[in-house]
Amino acid sequence: MSTSISTVNNNYNASFVRRTADDPAGSAIAQKHQSQVKGYNQGTRNGEDGISAIRTADEALSNITGSLQRIRELSVQASSTAIYSASDRKGMQKEIDQLKEHITSVARDTQFNTKHLLDGSMADMHLALNPQGGGLSIKTEDMTLENLGIKDYSVTGKFDIKTIDDAIDKVDSARASLGAQESAVSSSINVGNATAENLVSSTSKIEDVDVGQYVTEQKKGQVMQQYNYFVQGQQMQQQQNMISKMLGMPV
Repeated sequence: MSTSISTVNNNYNASFVRRTADDPAGSAIAQKHQSQVKGYNQGTRNGEDGISAIRTADEALSNITGSLQRIRELSVQASSTAIYSASDRKGMQKEIDQLKEHITSVARDTQFNTKHLLDGSMADMHLALNPQGGGLSIKTEDMTLENLGIKDYSVTGKFDIKTIDDAIDKVDSARASLGAQESAVSSSINVGNATAENLVSSTSKIEDVDVGQYVTEQKKGQVMQQYNYFVQGQQMQQQQNMISKMLGMPV
């Protein structure tokens, strides 16, 4: 007897994924696609970590800018020699020295996953953003007092406020560079995500059964089953009629 309607329904509710034997070549392509998707997904995670490192560095640079702005403010104050004495400027210098120590601490201690970001020791960080390991490199600047040019800066003697302005410009330039790098990484992540999504869609077309066609075939099978039941019923009725005639019984 043909497969029952309940069995057909159970089959219909089963997974719609084709077996490898149904399409060996397609299955091989699907496996490559899946490998690439996993690569892009990891690339996204790498990129997000890179963005976190960039934002950590940017927050630290903002802190350094605040200290430099205060040093500049004190420098302008110290420039007013008609009002402030040498002793006053020594007091201002003590605060400036504390601010310089703070900048040194920020440059020395700012880290991401144990990597120092602002002390000049870190080389370019490569971010693998695609399945082949390619991607982008991010770079942070050396924010030590030496590189900023203010290691020996003092308002107790002759000084030039432009020294502080140059240091502020360096920090601003470093922040602008970080902003551009973050945008580049974000764009690469978006491209990778879009590519992964397209690969998933392509893989689905290879591996998944055409549901519409599947349903049509199942309905066709159900109709054929019902027809077979009808034919079998007619045959049984005819057989019973012939037996009744042979026995002289009314049909």
